[in-house]
Amino acid sequence: MPASPSAEDVLVVNNIEVVYHDVILVLKGVSLRVPQGRIVTLLGTNGAGKTTTLKAVSGLLLTEDGAVRKGSVELQGRRIESTPAEEIVRRGVVQVLEGRRIFKHLTVEENLRVGLFARRSRGAVVREDLDRVYHYFPRLSELRGRLAGYASGGEQQMLAIGRALMLHPTLLLLDEPSLGLAPLLVQEIFGIVERINREEGTTILLVEQNARMALRTAHYGYIMENGRIVLEGESAWLRENPDVKEFYLGLTESGRRKSYREAKAYRRRKRYM
Repeated sequence: MPASPSAEDVLVVNNIEVVYHDVILVLKGVSLRVPQGRIVTLLGTNGAGKTTTLKAVSGLLLTEDGAVRKGSVELQGRRIESTPAEEIVRRGVVQVLEGRRIFKHLTVEENLRVGLFARRSRGAVVREDLDRVYHYFPRLSELRGRLAGYASGGEQQMLAIGRALMLHPTLLLLDEPSLGLAPLLVQEIFGIVERINREEGTTILLVEQNARMALRTAHYGYIMENGRIVLEGESAWLRENPDVKEFYLGLTESGRRKSYREAKAYRRRKRYM
């Protein structure tokens, strides 16, 4: 059983329900917590409610006619479910949106400087922050004067994460960082995410469909289906759980990869849902 919320939790989501346009119920009693300095992953299929959960934390629901109607979202003990997104950013919650939402008409370094808007940093502090990002993403240093729209998909994903780091986030929300990237780039991106967590102590909530890579990277995981949390546990335990192996890692009990014929019928056998 998961431990009770503690003072070490950066984020506590307590039994929230989220409604869009006053009628569409998307999240149905979701609860999770993210302890200080840990990587927690949220897994699930398309439409499970993962991105909506992130937006409930970051305040972006309010820009899409969505709202938390029940439950609470607490950041370091303070409720934020009705707080505007810009104020939540100032409190240290930074979301890297799915799809690498960079400013393509600005250069790479100008994009990074945009990440300073909430901190109002100047001079030597800005240079230190830029050097810190270039330390994790050396490729961005080589591209600093190039228009961001001409960067590759992997470079744009690095830029999106680097821009978030410029804000020194208390909680970093990553939404599908592997989307559309080649396998080698996915490994590189997740390796950098691990380093940021280890070296900076950054607390991270990671939404990802690549369950195998997410469970290798995260310390703890939650699995969502149809707007609910259906399974949770330490990542090492989830990797060995027979249901997770079958439904999310595509492996049989013997550890071999499923054939297409075996995988086709997996939804009919999801008994733990």
